[in-house]
Amino acid sequence: MNEKNSGYYLPKPSSWPIKGSIALICIFSGAANWLHDVWFGPWLFAFGFCVLFYMIVGWFGLVIRENRSGVLQADQVDRSFRWGMCWFIFSEVMFFGAFFGALFFVRMFSVPMLGGENSHLATHLVLWPHFKAAWPMAMNPNPSFFVAPRAVMEAWGIPAINTLILLTSGATVTVAHWSILTNHRKTMLISQLATILLGASFLILQAHEYTIAWLQKGLTLGSGIYGTTFFMLTGFHGLHVTIGTIGLCVILYRMLRFDFNEHNHFAFEAISWYWHFVDVVWLFLFIFVYWM
Repeated sequence: MNEKNSGYYLPKPSSWPIKGSIALICIFSGAANWLHDVWFGPWLFAFGFCVLFYMIVGWFGLVIRENRSGVLQADQVDRSFRWGMCWFIFSEVMFFGAFFGALFFVRMFSVPMLGGENSHLATHLVLWPHFKAAWPMAMNPNPSFFVAPRAVMEAWGIPAINTLILLTSGATVTVAHWSILTNHRKTMLISQLATILLGASFLILQAHEYTIAWLQKGLTLGSGIYGTTFFMLTGFHGLHVTIGTIGLCVILYRMLRFDFNEHNHFAFEAISWYWHFVDVVWLFLFIFVYWM
């Protein structure tokens, strides 16, 4: 092993982690106060978001400059990056697993019990005599407190189109990866740009779907457990698609700067792993939120 690949790069002490922590505290505190109609909530949320954006640009820019200088191209550093990305994706799996677990529990246990299924008590007959357990819930146990949506979301409209879009984007990002390995620069750039456009198309269609859900169907976060689970799962997935699309744009910029070759392109691999993860999550969303 040559000297270049035998060492381990030790970065200088950095203030970026504490800046990121401050940003997250402001974001979540601001969001909580915003939901409770506290006047400073939106301002604190916006401040935290700006600090987070500043931290991401600064920290990622530092890593990019270090990579261009060659100090990050040791084998041990490469393995650390790969393991770090693997553990990050695992944490994201657990994140979405919690929401899918909540959806499963509601559909398989909570809603049937409210309708009297598998229950030795007749409480539902006294409290909610007209409630019928069914999913998606078009009628809530207490309609005066949680106004149910006028209609539920269909699977074979925008969601089906978005499924095709994300599956296609998984193919184009794979072509871009293959093009890096085989040094086909033109194909690499075209495939990367196509992936970005597909991601943006997904977000535009999801925004249009949310408009239909909110204005035409009366489906909101406050319309019962169906609305809550729908917006939490699809909303957080949309946030991940947004982050992934921004990451793909950064990678395209780095491609134009000739930052990658067949031996040094882990930044692209990391965002492509993330993108494939987003694709897989959407397949589960399409099946369990829209279809079944």
